[in-house]
Amino acid sequence: MSKIARVVAAAALAFAGSAPVRADPSAPPALRLTLAGPAETVFTPARDACDGNDVPDAPLRAFRDANGKAVAYGLHFVNRALRGDTLDRIRIDCKVVLGSKHNADPSAYDDYNWITAVWSNDGRNVDALVHHEFHGNEHPGACTFKDYMSCWYNTILGYRSADGGASFARAGASSVAAAVPFRQEANQGRHRGFFNPSNIVGQGGYRYFMASTTGWEGQKFGLCLFRTQDSSDPTSWMAWTGKDFSRRFGDPYQAAQAVSRPQPPCQPIPPFQAPVGSVVRHAASGEWIAVYQAWKDEKYHPLAGFYYATSRNLTEWSLPRLLIAAATNYDDPCKAPGVLLGYPSLIDPASKARNFDETGDSAQLYYASLETKGCSITSKRDLLRRPVTISLNK
Repeated sequence: MSKIARVVAAAALAFAGSAPVRADPSAPPALRLTLAGPAETVFTPARDACDGNDVPDAPLRAFRDANGKAVAYGLHFVNRALRGDTLDRIRIDCKVVLGSKHNADPSAYDDYNWITAVWSNDGRNVDALVHHEFHGNEHPGACTFKDYMSCWYNTILGYRSADGGASFARAGASSVAAAVPFRQEANQGRHRGFFNPSNIVGQGGYRYFMASTTGWEGQKFGLCLFRTQDSSDPTSWMAWTGKDFSRRFGDPYQAAQAVSRPQPPCQPIPPFQAPVGSVVRHAASGEWIAVYQAWKDEKYHPLAGFYYATSRNLTEWSLPRLLIAAATNYDDPCKAPGVLLGYPSLIDPASKARNFDETGDSAQLYYASLETKGCSITSKRDLLRRPVTISLNK
């Protein structure tokens, strides 16, 4: 996923002409987030890893299992859990809960897998969203290009665990939660798909997540919002069109899910340039808080770094506010100061919500630090966290 992050900014510029047409956010955030202390290390591969696959490579996701213990994910494509009595005490469990088989068939959706969202009602049965990448450049005959991004085809999949997150398997006959309405092509020439879903959140009997798309003819580049009443069924996720949740992005390899007539696109949501790191509801105010990383632009983000915005309804968001100014893994590592920041996620370890989608007046900002060498991001990465206070923005 680190390769994706480095080119998201370039992708947005490439599709700038397809920017969403809708009113800009105009109100400041309803809440104020303030850093309340220094960073501490949660996970460092040099000390904690089971093998070379264990590096932070996605925003941290967590739930409480049936025994009330914390289970978290946010490492690499050989997926392992971080477990502890509380989220403050998580340590890696070396058992692989979901691997990546590097399958050369794009319709199999089993090349590279990252667990990027989880939801559980009872702590035993766990629904997951998986960020899946097909790397056509690594499979002979699958792509006419040699570089990763010209051959990248990405899909969001649904997986399920019946043992408290100790192992995951495909959820149902079709595991596709969100896919582009066309198949992988050897000559596609650019990265394509839905990618980097946020955590899953719950409200009023529905479950929601946000995910980015690279766009295509008739679909703008941007961030889409999805909703379902049954997170165990990947085929039930429907995207926001600007009017309602009526757009299904099904499996283009299954005839039963083929689209026979023009469908409305999902409506990209500003002010987000690219993937949202996490979404959480502030219990006292009812406001949603989204945290995300951004590159410097001329509209909403005067500096590169971590930002936040607030919302009452998940479809309309405030102007963003800077939380941490820093070069991120959206920035050019050739020009970086030696360490980049990435994958922010706001979680309250004391949250009463099983899936940590609610926060009190304090929380922890989890994120990764990524060392650079020359023009490359290395595998020297740590998972860090900093305390944050949350108050009304008077």
